[in-house]
Amino acid sequence: MGPLFVQVAVENTVYHFDRLFTYALPAELEQVVVPGMRVMAPFGTANKERVAMVFSIGSTGAPGVKPVLAALDREAVVSPEMLELALWMHERYYCTIFEAVRLMIPAGLQFRLKDSYVLEAGFKNFDRECFTEIQWRILLQLHTAGRSVPFEKLSKENGITESCPDFAALLEKGIVCKVNTASGRIKDAVSKMVRPVSGFMGKLTPRQKDVYNVLLDAGEASEKELCYFTGASSSVLKALVDKGAAETFEYEIYRRPHIQERKESIPEFSLSEEQERVLKSLIADCRTGGCSLLYGVTGSGKTSVFLKLIQFVRSQGKAVIAMVPEISLTTQTIRQFQQLFGDEIAVFHSGLSLGERLDEWKRVHRGEAQIVVGTRSAVFAPVQNLGLIVIDEEQEHTYQSESSPRYDAREVARYRCYKAKALCLLSSATPSVESCRMAQEKKYRFHQLTARFGEAQIPNVELIDMNEETPDGTEGGISSPLAQALRGNYEAGHQSIILLNRRGYHTFASCRSCHEVVTCPNCSISLTYHSANRRLMCHYCGYSIPYTSRCPSCGGETLRFRGSGTQQAEEQLQEILPQAKILRVDTDSVSARHSLDQKLESFAQGEYDVMVGTQMVAKGLDFENVTLVGVLSADQALYSDDFRSNERTFDLLTQVVGRAGRGRYPGAALIQTYAPENPVLALAAEQDYFSFYRREITYRQALLYPPFVDLLVIGFVGGKEGLVKQASEQFLRMLSELARTSYSQLPLRVLRPSPAAVAKMGGKYRYKLIIKCRNSPTFREMMAQLLCSFAKLRDFREVTAYADSNPYTIL
Repeated sequence: MGPLFVQVAVENTVYHFDRLFTYALPAELEQVVVPGMRVMAPFGTANKERVAMVFSIGSTGAPGVKPVLAALDREAVVSPEMLELALWMHERYYCTIFEAVRLMIPAGLQFRLKDSYVLEAGFKNFDRECFTEIQWRILLQLHTAGRSVPFEKLSKENGITESCPDFAALLEKGIVCKVNTASGRIKDAVSKMVRPVSGFMGKLTPRQKDVYNVLLDAGEASEKELCYFTGASSSVLKALVDKGAAETFEYEIYRRPHIQERKESIPEFSLSEEQERVLKSLIADCRTGGCSLLYGVTGSGKTSVFLKLIQFVRSQGKAVIAMVPEISLTTQTIRQFQQLFGDEIAVFHSGLSLGERLDEWKRVHRGEAQIVVGTRSAVFAPVQNLGLIVIDEEQEHTYQSESSPRYDAREVARYRCYKAKALCLLSSATPSVESCRMAQEKKYRFHQLTARFGEAQIPNVELIDMNEETPDGTEGGISSPLAQALRGNYEAGHQSIILLNRRGYHTFASCRSCHEVVTCPNCSISLTYHSANRRLMCHYCGYSIPYTSRCPSCGGETLRFRGSGTQQAEEQLQEILPQAKILRVDTDSVSARHSLDQKLESFAQGEYDVMVGTQMVAKGLDFENVTLVGVLSADQALYSDDFRSNERTFDLLTQVVGRAGRGRYPGAALIQTYAPENPVLALAAEQDYFSFYRREITYRQALLYPPFVDLLVIGFVGGKEGLVKQASEQFLRMLSELARTSYSQLPLRVLRPSPAAVAKMGGKYRYKLIIKCRNSPTFREMMAQLLCSFAKLRDFREVTAYADSNPYTIL
């Protein structure tokens, strides 16, 4: 048999130089390395060691290629199916192959290569007089360690840099040798265990004998438990091991995520006749695979239906992934899943510690957990024998990544289900226009729940004209009708939710004299005043300054604050309801770990009367005692530049209105607006999704927006505004030339480059170029070629260009 070669994806490559690279596989690794394992490989002209993922092994390769240096894993960490997914993502989302692979490996299992140093094998010359003081300390440290020592440790203990002459001399003479070591970010959690050696006949002290007899009775125990129950010290255990009466071993334990416990269990549920009908249809869909859309009005029991569907899929021995858009929804969802499925569940979301993420991934990888519940990252869970992926609130933008790889979790889910012949179920009370269009064209199967479950009724909704409330044109806070409704609801012993999708106290500060708005020096955005710390803060880069009334432009003491955020709304609510307990839920108030879970649970238990917050409070939450919802500043998203502004507004209002009256009490909602005549607001008030869809789809078709075309946004980012603008214009010229000469058959509409909506962010200037297209393989081939060609232009090496396919918001 001839030599073997491996095809690998290498970390930290640039997009225009990325592909699978071929390396020789040394004979000693032939029985060790398999596809899906990571190896260490020399890369580039400097042969710098890099982590690489093995995609395939074969006999095809050119003589003289570089060999793999070492295997980093003991087994495959990525399955063949997921390797295929990584290649698909590389082609579809304009990312490097290793960037796609990295998404499939938990952060705690990812390696970083560190420069380390060891003494030359066989080094014996420990003559103190032959070395300087620094050299002597380095030699003693390496000799004492008996293994490689990372340079950062050598540097810390000896005060040296890599250019230190004394250290360089040791390297030059070969006394100290450089090696590269791979270290994982998180180690396995283990419990140190002790077990007796049966048949031991040696002599033991009375104390040792007592502990030995306990071990014989127990069979095995952790060192910690044994010391606690016997009162023995660790030295007694060590003596037992030294005498051969006992032996120690390590047992891996899992770090499990913390879930806020409910004070009462979730009651068993049964399905209505309509739910049963939909469930039977979905079970039939599971047998054929593909994609289905489950539409249901808010409170119609969509969750109950797909929980029963998951029970069916598990009864068939298949695995399930259930995705929710926000971390705030995972705890409530997990409780329902745990009651039904117990320890079969694993949790995937960014709120977990690195250790918890690693151990939940291992439970799924080993087949110990067959149901994964989580946010966007859950779509990459290493489940085997996939049968179903559920995407709840499928219209949410959080399913789309805003950093490379800029993937859409819904597309990834559909791809995985297609390959596994599984069902991808999209669920929502306000489906995206694109998904509804797919159902209309019979590309998705469609299922509908038309009524709320049980006695619950759709809440009555009233639009409050704020032009009458504030005839002088000043921006109002809580209107008198809403204030009156809040008082009545509080006196009735019911709870209320107030939505204001802006955090902070005031949203901007402007000068009465020069009319300048106080903006962030790093971003082209106004600073928001926060009363909690009395600072003006940027919500993009985190820049902040102390509160002041002095204008930074003209120096006059004439700053005035305008606009209201959740902090001001909380203060106003407390004035309206002095005896009530007010809970504020926004990014500022729930930054501590587990605090969001704890606050939502406290609200569910009736410890608060009113909850005010941003969109965190608008979707997916189910509180039986909430009978009133109020919406402040309903117009703020309605007139933005984005073509999805109507859809976002309708979705947010419909969802938050749906939080009211979900139990045995009737609900009401009051929406404050300066544009009560706007049809989108009226349709949201009526909860009439299909009328909204018909209106919106006509508008999209007339202006040629998704779902009638795909959008590709090319973003340009750099520190010099003029250069960024020039780069975007050069890209347009290259695109025009390439499309005319080589891809003239492709239908394209290109909008000229323009500054981003937030033109400067974090000190970087941003431009965008929008392409209306059909996202075909040929189109992606052209764009990949263009991105690679542009990246090689030396004039624009300070500008980063990237592609974002069908983004939720345009840059």
